[in-house]
Parts: sequence; structure tokens; C-alpha cells
Amino acid sequence: MKFCPKCGGLLVPERKGEELKLICRGCGQVFEKEEIGEYTLAQSTRKRGEKEGGPVIVEGEKAAMPTTRAVCPKCGHDRAYWWLRQTRGADEPSTRFYKCVKCGHVWREY
Repeated sequence: MKFCPKCGGLLVPERKGEELKLICRGCGQVFEKEEIGEYTLAQSTRKRGEKEGGPVIVEGEKAAMPTTRAVCPKCGHDRAYWWLRQTRGADEPSTRFYKCVKCGHVWREY
């Protein structure tokens, strides 16, 4: 991450034609490629308006996901992967998501 030397705001990468530039959202200052050094703009794989789902579980990485005993409401299996996501305000507790090991059904616990 880079910050604007003028106002201290976060510099956001944007593509202007074929060139990549960093633009300060605070003061609007634009930095050319020579000034920003090495920087890569990655394209998102999600489409606009598409919600982010749970983690993608690749066959070889199943052991890396934590599992717990939780009964799936869809198939009744007793093991599920789990992860935490902050879905509400910072002063509220995180939401725990579960994904059934057997059928892949996803549900949450507030």
C-alpha cells in the first residue's frame, strides 16, 4: 500500500487507458508509473453484484480447513468445515459459517 505524500490518503490503483496510475481519493493527486515503482492491478474473479461465498475447498487442501462437530440441517451429517466472518459492526460478534463435509450445504450461526 502506498500513501499520498501531500495529504496522507490511501493511493488507489486505476487504469487510465493502457497505463496504470495511483490516484489519491483524498486530494485527487495522480502519480505516474515512474513515481509509483512496481505495482500490479489484479482483476477480481467476481462479477459486479455477485456476493462473496465461503472459502473454496480444493480437493488437495481439505485437510487445511478446520472441521468441527456440527449437524447439517440438510443431510444430518455430523462434520462440517467452519470459518468466521465479520458481517455486522465491529462492536458485534463475528458470524460463524459452516459447510457440510458430505453434501456441501452452507449455513451460519450468529
